[in-house]
Amino acid sequence: MKIQFIGNPFLALLCCLSLAFSSCKKDDKAEFVFKLGHVANEDHTWHRAVLYFDSLLDIRTDGKVRVNVYSSEQIGKEVEIIRSIRAGIADMTITAGTLQNWSEVAAFSDMPFLLRDTDHLLALAKSEIGTYLQATILEQTGLKVITYFQRGPRHLTSNRPIRRPEDLNGLIVRVPNVPSYAVAWQALGAKPTPMAFSEVFTSLQQGTVQAQENPLAMISSANFSEVQKYLNLTEHVISWVYVVIGNEQFLSMPENLRIIFLEAAKDMQHYEHRLFLEKEKLLRKELEEDGMQFIEVEHDKFQKIGARAVYNSLGNEMKKLYLKIQEL
Repeated sequence: MKIQFIGNPFLALLCCLSLAFSSCKKDDKAEFVFKLGHVANEDHTWHRAVLYFDSLLDIRTDGKVRVNVYSSEQIGKEVEIIRSIRAGIADMTITAGTLQNWSEVAAFSDMPFLLRDTDHLLALAKSEIGTYLQATILEQTGLKVITYFQRGPRHLTSNRPIRRPEDLNGLIVRVPNVPSYAVAWQALGAKPTPMAFSEVFTSLQQGTVQAQENPLAMISSANFSEVQKYLNLTEHVISWVYVVIGNEQFLSMPENLRIIFLEAAKDMQHYEHRLFLEKEKLLRKELEEDGMQFIEVEHDKFQKIGARAVYNSLGNEMKKLYLKIQEL
């Protein structure tokens, strides 16, 4: 099968129905075919990266290892895919904070005011703590991390400029249903309101909520520029996602193919990061052209208040890890 056909919804549907969640062979040489499902659409950098990963494996293993990629929740939502991998039905996915349903330490992947910037994220990824987080996830979930992708920082949008924490007083801010988000924004003086993402645009339009926070990619794709004037550069979450495979599925390959698999994953990470950086530049330009005003904030003040509140909300073991990460 040629790479351009991977992820075609019609073919994916036929494959899933006919083989009942078993992997579809890409060609007769494939000895190991892994099914990877994720939540992003086919234009997303994640999708382009995992297609690149499959092409690398095809070349480097002479077609023995391939990856079938299913975008846009074709084989289930994130939680459902994780359960399918653990049950041996699916094989791989792209995930992060959702893993905290099985492993508490996964919460660090998108915790507000934990990481200072991209350099801090890179330091964590290369550190013993980063290795410990991955090992703990493997032990508690049975999922092996093969690499990670950096996500765009989350920013606050609003219809009044927000430069310092006191500007938030009384502002109704939509947040995802994640405890640490509510804790942080409440400490900063806002009124956090958990809400499904699908409801946010209408709620902003009607004034049910007055602000929301997301990465540039989500702000753009959701057309929030139509109902929000200011994009306040809070960078309150510097986050990442893991690319994971069921450990049993990984170990089903002989050692020589496992080595190639992990090397290809590293190259995939570099490829995705280049795509990510290019996309981030374009997104800011597009949002400015749509009329959004970018506001610089007093980041240190937000960081001090938000970080303290999130830290105080954690259990003792999580607090120890939090401090170690902050010290990197």
